Amino acid sequence: MLVRRIELQVMRLTVADDGYRLTYGGLDYLSLNTHRKNSTIFSVGNQIGVGKESDIYVVASESGKQLVLKIHRLGRISFRTVKANRDYLRNRSSGSWLYLSRLAAMKEYAFMQVLRREGFPVPEPIGQSRHTVVMELINSFPLRQIDSVPDPASLYAELLDMIVRLARVGLIHGDFNEFNILIKEEKVKPDGPIRLVPVLIDFPQMLSITHSNAAFYFDRDVACVKRFFSRRFHFKSDEPGPFFADAIKGSGNERRLDVEVEATGFSKKLAKDLEKYIDAVGRDEEGSSTVADGDVGEITNENDDNDNDDDDDDVEADGHSPFEIPDDAQIDDPELAEQLGQLGLGHLPDTTHGNVFASIDLPTEPEVANGQMHSKKKAAGWAI
Repeated sequence: MLVRRIELQVMRLTVADDGYRLTYGGLDYLSLNTHRKNSTIFSVGNQIGVGKESDIYVVASESGKQLVLKIHRLGRISFRTVKANRDYLRNRSSGSWLYLSRLAAMKEYAFMQVLRREGFPVPEPIGQSRHTVVMELINSFPLRQIDSVPDPASLYAELLDMIVRLARVGLIHGDFNEFNILIKEEKVKPDGPIRLVPVLIDFPQMLSITHSNAAFYFDRDVACVKRFFSRRFHFKSDEPGPFFADAIKGSGNERRLDVEVEATGFSKKLAKDLEKYIDAVGRDEEGSSTVADGDVGEITNENDDNDNDDDDDDVEADGHSPFEIPDDAQIDDPELAEQLGQLGLGHLPDTTHGNVFASIDLPTEPEVANGQMHSKKKAAGWAI
């Protein structure tokens, strides 16, 4: 049934002179079919979250275990920094929103594997296909939803220690804030006190300590934690730091995970492509990465609260929507092209020249965009 749905979805794609136009919907079905073949996913449940550039669903394995499916959707939401860097987004020689989404999923899966193995509190990675990642479902709440904690000083120290530990193994999260930290409750003993355990998520923006702006992003991660604890829990530490120079002093004696991930297949070329996109859109300091269903309005940039620009600011001067995929978008995935051919589409899309992607064509209001996407998926046969 899933294969048939994939065929119907892809056949509905617009035929152009230079090939078939592939949308996120078609790529979703191809990815789900791969997870089905690998016995990673047996059924798809409700959408439980939506981020600036991802959708989160509850799925189940063949044994009935609940998991999380994260679908990367880079380029969906408008950022003002995208407008400032539109020359890059329009004139890049290779890559596309779909290609960059695949890179984000590959990077997230690779870092989750090595971090989990080294004992960092991250979800267990289960599988990855194209622009999707399947991971463990954590019974927890985002830190941003928690109004009080019994011992803010201990939690504060644990989070800053995590930032330092990451730096010592060669990594900086780059988006270490209350949206990307889950808090789960654990009991050491059945009748003992409850312990709050932080779990770190969302790794596409992670970078190496050798990055030219590594010190800046390290300091910003620290500042995000300090600012949130001061604002939410009214807790301020008397101790300065931690500082980047001190954190990396012991990195030479530790296993460098940034080097190891590169050796596993996420090459410098792939990292460079994704890094260019991240630099173009900017690493949002306080934007939500994953918000609960029903809080869709929070996916906009909080820093825009004091912006007096008109609502129609999201339309470019040349009449283009910021959601529009560049005309020169290309696909750099021979495996995907081959699978499209196996579906009996007649001929393969040209993976070298021409526009083989259709515009996402979403409205500028996040609530409306999410609602339309939800309706389209339901109409296409998604189990929502």
